[in-house]
Amino acid sequence: MHDVAKTTTSVPGLRERKKQATRRAIAEAAVRLAAEHGVENVTVEAISEAAGVSPRTFFNYFPSHDDAFVMVDDEVGERIRESVRRAPADRPPLDVVRDALVAELDGFEARKELWTLQCKVLQRSPHLIHRGLKAHVAEERALAVAITDWLDATRPGATGPPGADVFPQLLAAVTQTALRVAIEHWCDRPGETVLAEVFRDVFAQLSQGLPRP
Repeated sequence: MHDVAKTTTSVPGLRERKKQATRRAIAEAAVRLAAEHGVENVTVEAISEAAGVSPRTFFNYFPSHDDAFVMVDDEVGERIRESVRRAPADRPPLDVVRDALVAELDGFEARKELWTLQCKVLQRSPHLIHRGLKAHVAEERALAVAITDWLDATRPGATGPPGADVFPQLLAAVTQTALRVAIEHWCDRPGETVLAEVFRDVFAQLSQGLPRP
């Protein structure tokens, strides 16, 4: 088991934590209702009632009805990016992004039921898959920006070598792919593996240059 370096992250205030809790409650209510009744049969009013909020509050958190089904735990991405930006300058880039994600994946088993339900909802509603892909691409680009910020902070004023400009995008894309592979492997073996450990193993193979097994 690899040691995970601890990074200091800011703790959200009470108001922000309440907003995050409300957002999660709405998203969870949406996913659970859709898993039971189908997306097309779930209204904003029904989601709002199940989450204990008003329809007006729903639209304070989600631009549209469909967004609620694909944006569970949306604040996780920002915590990952903040962790990357705050990482020590002397750490290998692969370790920086790995540790940022592992910090969120530890304990993910507690959310496995909801995540599994969300996957079923997306599979039954193809029109949501495109929306989910757009969210995935947006997260990947945002992570690339965070990696760029971290690299710039570790080498102020320096000019990178050829290929340096594409490095953050490549690392962000590799990270997202590694996460998808780890999740698929984890889901295919229910109860046999821990997602954070699978993800560490995937990144260990990446750091070794993907040698033949």
